[in-house]
Amino acid sequence: MTTRLSVIIPCYNEVNTVAEIIRRVRAVNLAHEIIVVDDGSTDGTGALARREAAAWDRLRVVAHRRNFGKTEALLTGAEATQARWLVLFDADLQHSPDEIPRFLEKLEEGWDIVTGRKVGRYGKRTVSGIYNWLNRKLFGIPVSDLNSMKAFRREVLEEVHLRHDWHRFFVVLAFARGFTVTEIDIVLHPRRHGVPKYSGRGRIVVGLLDLISVAFFLFFARKPMLLFGLSGLVLAGLGVLVGLLTVVLRLQHAMPPFGFRPLLYLVILLETVGFLLFGFGFLAELIAQQHAELDAWRRRALRSGRAGGA
Repeated sequence: MTTRLSVIIPCYNEVNTVAEIIRRVRAVNLAHEIIVVDDGSTDGTGALARREAAAWDRLRVVAHRRNFGKTEALLTGAEATQARWLVLFDADLQHSPDEIPRFLEKLEEGWDIVTGRKVGRYGKRTVSGIYNWLNRKLFGIPVSDLNSMKAFRREVLEEVHLRHDWHRFFVVLAFARGFTVTEIDIVLHPRRHGVPKYSGRGRIVVGLLDLISVAFFLFFARKPMLLFGLSGLVLAGLGVLVGLLTVVLRLQHAMPPFGFRPLLYLVILLETVGFLLFGFGFLAELIAQQHAELDAWRRRALRSGRAGGA
């Protein structure tokens, strides 16, 4: 079965909302299908979704053996469909399924990704605002809300490779690959059942570390020598300067208050770390070359697959 639009709904312990959300998404006046991803739920969410699926052939339920997270749920849902357009829709009903046609209209205008900008009150506004601001400043993305409802072309997910918890950077990575991005305002409704699955202070730390990882990946993955080689040269240069300073002090018989031995140790440390970093730069360049060749192979395989499908 091939449709032009699939709505992917990751679910983790959403037994109180899954039946309602399926009925409401089904009621949207579109030729679409629903992919419910049971992400290791323990409260019967998957069983209830399968009962709903028995009455409609455009609803499919796929399941993880345990809870892997939203990124893996998105990828699993995408693998279960061949639809041209995909919508990522949360199962907490904080967004209305009636917004889906508006996202589809934007995609039909030619945009690759359409994100929702939440309008309404929610508890994590401050943290989310800082996070979104950092992403805009670091990566220059033209949207203001990265963690909301999204619709996008299938080709985007085929080129952007997501690691665990990197669904939050899906737009950033896609924009860096040259895909076009826009956003529309959507109303945020209060959660009626359950608790947020992605909250707590620990998520802030994880999000910050992931942000650093993504920045490193985007800025230095293709040219790692810029980081390792340049920093290695700087440290080695500092080692040379400290060594020259030590020689000058020695010739002038000017004994530092702490003696010459700490300066000599500092020279050894700077030179050793500097040349090690420079060597890491060469190894990283080899890895980057392999990654570029693999990426080119993937693109050729995708083009061949589309040509064969046509």
